[in-house]
Amino acid sequence: MRIAYLDCFSGISGDMFLGALVDAGVPFDLLQKTVADLNIGAALQLSRVDRAGISAAKVDVLVHGEKDMPRDEFWTAHHLSHQDQAEDEAQAKGAKHSREHKHGRHLQEILGIIKAAPISDHAKRKASDIFLALGTAEAKVHNIDVGQIHFHEVGAEDAIVDVVCAAVGAEALSVERFVASPLNVGGGVVKCSHGVMPIPTPATLELLKGVPIYSGEIQKELVTPTGAAIVKVLVSSFGSRPKMKTELIGYGAGSREFEDQANVLRLSVGEALGTAVATGSDAQEEVSILEANLDDLNPQLIGYMTELALSQGALDVFTAPVQMKKNRPGTLLTVLAKPEDEAKLRDMIFRESSTLGIRVRRERRYVLPRRHQSVATPWGDVRMKIGGVNGSAATYAPEYEDCRRIATEQHVPLKTVMQEAIRRYLDQKNG
Repeated sequence: MRIAYLDCFSGISGDMFLGALVDAGVPFDLLQKTVADLNIGAALQLSRVDRAGISAAKVDVLVHGEKDMPRDEFWTAHHLSHQDQAEDEAQAKGAKHSREHKHGRHLQEILGIIKAAPISDHAKRKASDIFLALGTAEAKVHNIDVGQIHFHEVGAEDAIVDVVCAAVGAEALSVERFVASPLNVGGGVVKCSHGVMPIPTPATLELLKGVPIYSGEIQKELVTPTGAAIVKVLVSSFGSRPKMKTELIGYGAGSREFEDQANVLRLSVGEALGTAVATGSDAQEEVSILEANLDDLNPQLIGYMTELALSQGALDVFTAPVQMKKNRPGTLLTVLAKPEDEAKLRDMIFRESSTLGIRVRRERRYVLPRRHQSVATPWGDVRMKIGGVNGSAATYAPEYEDCRRIATEQHVPLKTVMQEAIRRYLDQKNG
């Protein structure tokens, strides 16, 4: 499996992620074209900088010729007017208002820009998910409907560029999984549109629920809301560096320079090693099996747990009816997971279910090397999951979620979408 690992020892922001992508080999021309096609008056600038002795790529977003800056510096430089403050307070109460700030946009407008962008459907989904995560977090913090959120900070043109380019660049890496270290969020306070806030700010902390974070010696904002949303959507697990054969390394620079810490995000790309001992049809890996018997739980909660486990990195989840003591009917919940995700999923089962015990064992499984290949259908792109033996495709199937989304949006029978995706894949393969 081809994976990417993010070393977030100095946090993460949108521009740091773009710099790391470019430094790891994603063509800068690809990102430049993406920005130009957005047609929102923005451009990218690439430079090499030194951060505490580390050479890194610095990607800056220019909006109408003006370079982006850390938001505490932005608000200090621009001195919010009394009118701005009053409008922000009105937004926090859910009132409708207009704002003259040139970077202000609403969520639906941003999603419309993403939908119209000439990028792949997969990149559109990821970019939309990132902004939806941002909007949902802001809405919860301010206790208003997400449709009323007015992105005058994280929704500015520079953030639209960061998010869309992050989705396009991540896709260009051709990795199957992003893993990240615990995030150094920084410390102290930051000045933003709603006044002085502790670090991490409320929206950032909301986005990082369930993510391992810590504060180091640097008393600055190291994880921005955009960076947090990128992590929330793209990263599937967190922890120490996994066993991997590193092929590409990229360093993305932050805007600030710190005396005793390189303000960079490091991205490593390569093949995961895990416990694999061979290739082809003889490849093996170790997995954790978590099981629990449930006999007094609402079935709706079991369905919810299944979805939650998959969203937290479970390899597979399934249930089976069982007959328990005193002839009570019950449900056997089984979760298949990577060993490094075992503790996280175990805690989730205890938290979400009524079980008093979970059985855990380690097993080996044989796996075929897998990869994804996109095919274009008349209704949009569909990813094909391809498994091979000795370099040849032995199995292939369209991704269900891609097909379901297209069937729902385009009002086409699901089976028609799946059949057309397979036909297009075979045409590519044989042509």
